Amino acid sequence: MNTSAERSTRAAASATDYPARPNSPSRVLFYGVTGSGKSSAAHAYAQATGLPEFSADDDIGWLPGWQQRTVEEQREIAAAIAAQDRWVLDSAYGVWRDVVLPRAELVVGLDYPRWLSLARLVRRSLRRALTREPVCNGNHETLARLFVEDSIIRWHFRSFTRKRQVMRGLQADPGMPPAILFRHPRQLDAWLAQLSVKSVKSAKSASAGRAQSL
Repeated sequence: MNTSAERSTRAAASATDYPARPNSPSRVLFYGVTGSGKSSAAHAYAQATGLPEFSADDDIGWLPGWQQRTVEEQREIAAAIAAQDRWVLDSAYGVWRDVVLPRAELVVGLDYPRWLSLARLVRRSLRRALTREPVCNGNHETLARLFVEDSIIRWHFRSFTRKRQVMRGLQADPGMPPAILFRHPRQLDAWLAQLSVKSVKSAKSASAGRAQSL
């Protein structure tokens, strides 16, 4: 029987099997199935690299009162973000994905199993409903909203296969930006940890260089 430690070691090691990111990509798009933790992953990446962070839900998709911006407005905002030299974006809606992809230098896909992403989504949604944590540009999830026709949980089931196909298609298409796909959160965590170590070393080297020049 495999021990928990052995499984963790294999998962961490497997992160090194993925192709290395381009040297210091300046524009990075995270993508994944609903509930996979894209926003948290993008935030961790932004913290490790110092790149500006943008949210598909907060900055582009939604207005207070659970009102979605028009497609035209979303595409305009997405284009303005994509035109910048440096950014990390935590997702891309289908109606404006074509706007940001040509500008991305790296796509990070969270291609987790349905059971894992769904379990994460249910726990997250219940927590947000109970704590009144603001989401989607100042809105609030409620227990009642979890059961409506356009609920986030129903959206998970409707979009899972399509989002998985999008990720895998991007990785297989040589005309698209380089794409790294992670199959489990432990692989992503190991990769992010490597980035953090590299960032610390780079900062120390830069500091030492400045000290020597004084």
